[in-house]
Amino acid sequence: MKRIGILTAGGDTPALNATLYGAVMRACEHRIEVVGFIKGFSSLLNPHTPHVFLNPLYLPIPELDPKLGGTILGASRDYVDPDHTDVLAAVKERLGRLKLDGLICVGGDGTLNGMQALSDFIPTVLAPKTIDNDLGLNYPNEPDEWTRSPDEGGKGYKYGRNKSNVRFHLDQMVNYATPGYATAVFVSTRGVQCIRSTAESHRRIAIIEVMGRHSGYLALGTAYGQPDILLVPEVPLDIERLVERTKEVYDLQKNVLIVCAEGIVDSNGNELGAQTQSFDPAGNVVLSGAADALRNILIERLSDDYFTSKRRNESAKAAIFVRKVGHTQRGGPPVQFDRFYAAQLGGQAVDLLRGGQANSVSILQWSTAEGFHVSSVPANNFRDRFGHIHARHMHTSFYDAERLKPSQLGNDYLKPIFTNCISSEDLEATRTTLFNPGNLSRPHHSINVDMHKRIRYLDGNAGPAASM
Repeated sequence: MKRIGILTAGGDTPALNATLYGAVMRACEHRIEVVGFIKGFSSLLNPHTPHVFLNPLYLPIPELDPKLGGTILGASRDYVDPDHTDVLAAVKERLGRLKLDGLICVGGDGTLNGMQALSDFIPTVLAPKTIDNDLGLNYPNEPDEWTRSPDEGGKGYKYGRNKSNVRFHLDQMVNYATPGYATAVFVSTRGVQCIRSTAESHRRIAIIEVMGRHSGYLALGTAYGQPDILLVPEVPLDIERLVERTKEVYDLQKNVLIVCAEGIVDSNGNELGAQTQSFDPAGNVVLSGAADALRNILIERLSDDYFTSKRRNESAKAAIFVRKVGHTQRGGPPVQFDRFYAAQLGGQAVDLLRGGQANSVSILQWSTAEGFHVSSVPANNFRDRFGHIHARHMHTSFYDAERLKPSQLGNDYLKPIFTNCISSEDLEATRTTLFNPGNLSRPHHSINVDMHKRIRYLDGNAGPAASM
């Protein structure tokens, strides 16, 4: 194996550069060239195929810093459609001109679905990333539980789940945690702690919305910020219990902090946040109002009288406010846990290609006996009987619907990840970089400026690449 390609697809996460770094360093050990594709699958769909050599002379380029958030290669939500045979043929031809012996895709469940078509003509493996922690399985036979039926109008399918008969155990999980998740939880937890102080000071009810379309892992992790109420998509909202618990907490401490995932649903399974019919480039409904919907519910159910009875001179609208962590969770430098294991998983992806693997996934496993360790699994293990890969949902046993907080098992899940996820190096980097006096006089220098100078393109004729 002489040359491989690598791309970062889907949404950005803090640990992507660490994954690239791990893959490039492993490739350098075995004298393998690494070609990085600009903006994910978008590069492969572009006739010019913008790309960068990441380890000329088998040394990583200086821009490749595992401590840097985001991805120096750029990312997009473009994917290769397996039904577009003419497009696939063009992609195959472009990869052939680059003389690649294999391809690594860094991404989540959407990327894993998208790379299937590529693996039919070039060895392709996946290195995982996602802040939602939704790439994986709660237990090995989980895909067998999915069912489907024709959607209304007959233009597609509607997926459902059969009830599980599996006795869940943490050691059964396939891909215990995904790079990007720990850093996103760190960011959202700090946000929860900061907002708590203003809610306490002004005797208010704060509703904080974190990401998590179908998976409650991010919301679960914010339990470290000690919210009073935590709501996840996997468990339908019990409005009566929410109002009752909100009153209990407010009567005691004159402030309430509620954390909700963006994808929480009502008792009928309808998403509270799906207030606008807009879609992202991947075709997913853009959820923008879960916290706002909760605020409206509490304003109506508590009413102004509740707050005036507590000797407050504010209305319910003034007393209940919303904050959304949003894309802040995607950014910034990765914490130690993500840096270390992202690099390990990137290196594992190179080893999978060297070992002749195709359509496989490098994964991070955990067990009581061994702790964390890197492994791999065939990508088809994630597919249901219809060939589709679903985002992993947080197992409902991680949540206590009565207390509206993580269960003991949910706490047990979080502890191995977060007990030592931050190092003194993380804190020192904050001290020396955030308030560096030079930041006051120097403008921000984007890594894109340096990377643009390295971009090459396929020329209009034959040959591997020409610098432009």
